[in-house]
Amino acid sequence: MKDSLRQQLERLALRLQELDALLADPQVASDMARYRRLAREQAQATAVVGLYRSLKRREQDLQQSRELLADAEMADLAKEEAAAAEADIARLQAQLQTELLPKDPDDSRNAFVEIRAGTGGEESALFAADLVRMYLRYVERHGWRSEVMSENVSDLGGYKELVLRVEGDAVYERLKFESGGHRVQRVPATEAQGRIHTSACTVAVLPEPDEQAELMLNPAELRIDTFRASGAGGQHVNKTDSAIRITHLPTGIVAECQDDRSQHRNKAKAMAVLLARLRDRERDERQRKEAAQRRDLIGSGDRSDRIRTYNFPQGRFTDHRIGLTLYRLQAILDGDLDEVIAALAAARAQQQLEALETGA
Repeated sequence: MKDSLRQQLERLALRLQELDALLADPQVASDMARYRRLAREQAQATAVVGLYRSLKRREQDLQQSRELLADAEMADLAKEEAAAAEADIARLQAQLQTELLPKDPDDSRNAFVEIRAGTGGEESALFAADLVRMYLRYVERHGWRSEVMSENVSDLGGYKELVLRVEGDAVYERLKFESGGHRVQRVPATEAQGRIHTSACTVAVLPEPDEQAELMLNPAELRIDTFRASGAGGQHVNKTDSAIRITHLPTGIVAECQDDRSQHRNKAKAMAVLLARLRDRERDERQRKEAAQRRDLIGSGDRSDRIRTYNFPQGRFTDHRIGLTLYRLQAILDGDLDEVIAALAAARAQQQLEALETGA
């Protein structure tokens, strides 16, 4: 293990002592938000420091075993002990490297998945519907829950835009790599001469913000409009102005919801989407600054980035960020995304590990 990583672990051990002292302070315990934050940090630090202490013990065991190799009577036993210690050390070092990787604080959150048709007209909207179906199937496979927050249906039954809310365990951690430009190559249903066309959609995955974040918005900076919902939704939804559109005036960011018959619930849902989009804007600005120093392997997160190609004639799926090509396009469109997401997560972890080792 490199000295730089060992130094980080020593600092973390000192930080754990500080956290233990802070959590024993009655003044800290009286502030529940701070107490919970420190308790989470303590739990994470305890696990890592525990591994580090086990590593140091096994390193001492290895040293002692090597010293016994010179003793003829103990040599065989010492060899066995040394081999076992070396195996444990390799395992513990690998675990520690993984634990030291930077954690995204949003990984445990629910997420909004926004799918928008791009270039390609009606075919792009039909492709957007295919992506919606793919993500809904993936949600079902993982036992998560989903709801449509807003939708704009095209003439042929595709989607010009659709926003999903996905709720479950570590939703954002699994879906965050989906953000970017998705390109399809196929013969459109609207093509009479059988020519292959290229169309595109954009996907944005946003972590759902805390409910308390609503308090951070200045009501004077919001314009809230009500309007009559369109599309499917029953007779009631089309007779009342229950749909809500909220505009954040300083940025021009808009969110709307017409899914519920209750104007109050639609307002709450639209506010949640607005907050997620504002937080995503801030995240993008931070990423652009970081990218100026070091290019991110998995992409900048810019919605204009082309991250995927879905080639129907060849049955080929390609993720351009990591050069992954799979010839099982239909299975992926049926929601079998685990292999793809695992490969992206592994590539991200490898990049983080390299940055950790170099101190970048």
